[in-house]
Amino acid sequence: MPRRDDIQTILIIGSGPIVIGQGCEFDYSGTQACKALREEGYRVVLVNSNPATIMTDPALSDRTYIEPITPEAVERIFAKEKSLGHPIDAVLPTIGGQTALNCACLLHDRGILEKYGVEMIGASREAIRRAEDREAFREIVRRLGLHQPHSKTVTNIEDARVFLEEIGLPAIIRPAFTLGGSGGGIAYNLEEFEDIIRRGLSASMIGQVLIDQSALGWKEYELEVVRDHKDNCIIVCSIENIDAMGVHTGDSITVAPIQTLTDREYQRMRDASFAIMRSVGVDTGGSNVQFAINPANGQMVVVEMNPRVSRSSALASKATGFPIARIAAKLAVGYSLDELRNDITGSTSACFEPSIDYVVVKMPRWTFEKFPEADETLTTQMKSVGEAMSIGRTFKEALQKAIRSMEVKRFGFGLDANDKWLAGRRAAKQELADGSLPVWPIPEELLRRKLTVPSQGRLYFVRYALKMGWTIEHVAQSTGYDRWFVDQLKQLVEFEDVLCAVDRLEDLPADSLRRAKQFGYSDAQLAFLYFGSISTKNILAVRAHRKRLKVEPVFKLVDTCAAEFEAVTPYFYSTYETPVFNAGIAVVDDEIRISPRPKIVILGGGPNRIGQGIEFDYCCCQAAFACADMGFESVMINSNPETVSTDYDTSDLLFFEPLTLEDVLNVIERLNGGGVDVKNRSGGVAGVIVQFGGQTPLNLAHGLHAAGVPLIGTGIDSIDLAEDRDRFKAMLEELGMNQPPSGIARSLNDALQIAQRIGYPVLVRPSYVLGGRGMETCFDETSLKRYMSEAVDVSELADRPILIDRFLSDAIEIDVDVVSDFIPNEESRSSAISLHASESRAVVCGVMEHIEEAGIHSGDSTCTIPPYSLPKSMVDRVATQARALAKRLKVRGLMNVQMACKDDVLYILEVNPRASRTAPFVSKAKGVSWARVAAKVMMGASLDQLNIHETADTNFFSVKESVFPFAKFPGVDVILGPEMRSTGEVMGADRSLPVAFAKAQMAAGVMLPTSGKVFLSVRESDKRAAIDIARSLIAAGFTLICSRGTHEYLANNDVKSELVPKIAEGQRPNVLDLIRSGEIVLIINTPTRKGAHTDEGRIRAGSVRSGTPIMTTVAGARAAVQAISALQIGAWDVCAIQDYFPHLARPALPVAAPTMTV
Repeated sequence: MPRRDDIQTILIIGSGPIVIGQGCEFDYSGTQACKALREEGYRVVLVNSNPATIMTDPALSDRTYIEPITPEAVERIFAKEKSLGHPIDAVLPTIGGQTALNCACLLHDRGILEKYGVEMIGASREAIRRAEDREAFREIVRRLGLHQPHSKTVTNIEDARVFLEEIGLPAIIRPAFTLGGSGGGIAYNLEEFEDIIRRGLSASMIGQVLIDQSALGWKEYELEVVRDHKDNCIIVCSIENIDAMGVHTGDSITVAPIQTLTDREYQRMRDASFAIMRSVGVDTGGSNVQFAINPANGQMVVVEMNPRVSRSSALASKATGFPIARIAAKLAVGYSLDELRNDITGSTSACFEPSIDYVVVKMPRWTFEKFPEADETLTTQMKSVGEAMSIGRTFKEALQKAIRSMEVKRFGFGLDANDKWLAGRRAAKQELADGSLPVWPIPEELLRRKLTVPSQGRLYFVRYALKMGWTIEHVAQSTGYDRWFVDQLKQLVEFEDVLCAVDRLEDLPADSLRRAKQFGYSDAQLAFLYFGSISTKNILAVRAHRKRLKVEPVFKLVDTCAAEFEAVTPYFYSTYETPVFNAGIAVVDDEIRISPRPKIVILGGGPNRIGQGIEFDYCCCQAAFACADMGFESVMINSNPETVSTDYDTSDLLFFEPLTLEDVLNVIERLNGGGVDVKNRSGGVAGVIVQFGGQTPLNLAHGLHAAGVPLIGTGIDSIDLAEDRDRFKAMLEELGMNQPPSGIARSLNDALQIAQRIGYPVLVRPSYVLGGRGMETCFDETSLKRYMSEAVDVSELADRPILIDRFLSDAIEIDVDVVSDFIPNEESRSSAISLHASESRAVVCGVMEHIEEAGIHSGDSTCTIPPYSLPKSMVDRVATQARALAKRLKVRGLMNVQMACKDDVLYILEVNPRASRTAPFVSKAKGVSWARVAAKVMMGASLDQLNIHETADTNFFSVKESVFPFAKFPGVDVILGPEMRSTGEVMGADRSLPVAFAKAQMAAGVMLPTSGKVFLSVRESDKRAAIDIARSLIAAGFTLICSRGTHEYLANNDVKSELVPKIAEGQRPNVLDLIRSGEIVLIINTPTRKGAHTDEGRIRAGSVRSGTPIMTTVAGARAAVQAISALQIGAWDVCAIQDYFPHLARPALPVAAPTMTV
């Protein structure tokens, strides 16, 4: 049937901030849905609280609400759109993850959808209930004659204890209506069981958990299924976990298609998926069904189903080329699969099941280094923050490409600077790249533990076990890996004997080198094996050698149909083929298509991690759009399957490749007709953009420059000038700008002398890092010595020294984004880019004032546009200095400057001559796509030509708030510092700053209370400021509960509070008891000591467990109190970006005639 004409306006609910378990894959899904529905002529209204995404770019929807994803906010949107004459007819909740689904369910259950006449499309409320309600789903599975693990749904701890007596331990707990396994886990003892049950009941929207009898060690699979209203069902992709049951699928290495099932077993699983889809009632979209199979007897059980586009849907879409979210959106408005075209082939129906003739491997990316107190054991609750995907002709090739996509100093399965076996073979004494000392052979007890306990490094210990003579059977039993996968890994281990049989690269036979590349070995691994180190020089030497031997990659198309039909979309991956000879000429099957149009290569950000997230993907997408505006062909290289940048229609050419020097050069040289060594090459590539994908591509700048690749935009010398502390300091002195007293330490003695000279406290950090990695505030010599001994690889200090700055306590921190069009350094400039002739200048995009004092990483700090307390004279000084820095650095494109203001003195903290994580937020707050403007400037346009000028501050406030993963790491201290720990961000906007702040808190999941008891405990230096906060809370009707020191100080200042004993005093009830019993509604605790085992740390960890809002800075507490007062006063409203910036509004549809009543 054709599209529905009885609905005109559709609300798409996004997924909100990036959190563990719900990442930017839903930004990808939502963006696809927006584009698909607007193609069909629908008026699209979007609600999403995340400013960092391309989804919330106002160009993608008719009305863009960056508002909290709560029933209260969405109801206001319904009312507002109705008042404007375009009422919302339908809501699509199935592409925004669990957040959107839960919000839509609440809207239905509270009668809000019925009140406004809004229909739920994509999945009915009943279908959602059947799939998400654990008890209802269990009954469906039973009626179908399928099986689940012996299980029971419970809603209280007493029923849980009774069922535990029946099944015994271990037990698996899965809360209903949650994402990423939130609140769930595996219980091995009664204390863990009861703790997880309580946590799960709290996390579940309906207070329900499913308790499964253990199926640990079973093989786990998932199928991505699409069904339409005609009952056409297709499997888009089959996915197999390498890790056995017990590890969340988001934390497992996964492989597509399924490798270890027989066709009969796969068909049984396929049939079960279709039966479940039909019984649950999902008939217009995509779903994900997960299964487990007992390896001992082949018994199959159904684990769960997601009645929506899932986290794995993005992976399945990128793995096959089949755009699940796009198709699901069109099915939701009436189409059937046979009526829709396969966009990859352009000639086949979407009703055809994709078929692939390659192997896809997805590998998770963890950031446990940010949470040293966290338990790294992988369980049913997801802990990874991102992932990378790789494509190869074999599992071995795809696996090694996935490993080097992680950007964790691993360049393959082994034979790199972290290889304990190779270090032992060489009798190396120095530290490995990860800072550990080489130990070989691995102690048996350690090896056994590493293989039996799932963790992020287990794969590498499998290799060590095979090196030490463990059998395939022994490894499989210890890990739960299927024997087929272990055999594949063993083949890699055995091939290393071939590589290690020669001492020089030149002595390795060409056939062996080609086989190494077919097995996925990187140039970096070969460089380390034969030259002893991984460096640009050595990688390029390996590259030159294999090119002389004609060992070069070919590129294959991702075509959804295993080459049965010709693909029209240029979506490629690289692999190595053995050539066949025709009349003495070597021939390979290379499917790449190269047009004569000039090309610009855009390097993405790779896997998401803390410090480098979706905001850089936003910038890369804008660069691709700018290429179209400027007449260039855009070439995207990225390894992240979750993102919009790796959608097949974002750029003109897409290469799914690791972001390493080798893999990037492979693409560039193939498009360019060769490297600089080929004199008559076509030269179609104008250059590469390294400034938009975060630190990852920026780290490749030197290698690309050494290989002769020109940089688009700011030059290599400017990048170095900003990163090199000596040169940077000299530049600031030349410009007459202030910098905190600082020094550069290349040894422990250097560090101690510098700190003594500039005075404690000091801020210490490594050079060339992102996200404040390894950054810490040291208050005395003892803490500095500890940092230098524990956090620093001393062997690398000569090349990567430690930066030491005087810490500016009580300063106001400021972020400034700038775009400028100065002529970049000649040495790295592209001769293919013609720069528009006009006078160069710099434009300040936006000035952000941090609410928290200096000392908290800018990515974690709450900030506002426009500044809320800085006088205009200071804001003008900030802008003047930022422009001067852009001019001196010859920035062409974006630049971010971090400053601090103390005692009316302005200090320059850091300059990043690239796109910053603030770029999307500033764009949404100012109504200008600054990344797109900057990309055009980098491609030759001038600011004058584009008519770009600084925009005046708007008549509303935008507040950026960060979101943290502390709930995933119980017991971790939540105190913030100079090292970034947030996974995502939200934005609150309103004409009132307190309301904007309150909205940002709502969007981040922090529900500020309007009555109740507040626990207030502050350090000595904050007690004076706490008086006003305490008085404001009392005036607002709150009761204060304080520890002894704060209680006595307030009493001396005539502020009433109730005394509660400290935990260490042993008296009960203490504050933890009050938190656990739900009596405390807000915690204000500024730290004197950090650590999960201190009294303060336990209080802060208790706040996370109970979901109690907590403020750990005086500035944050002050803002929260003002926001609470605003909420107490009454109503708040919602506004679309197009309301704040009318020039962004699309032409209005005709206003619907009012309904006539008789």
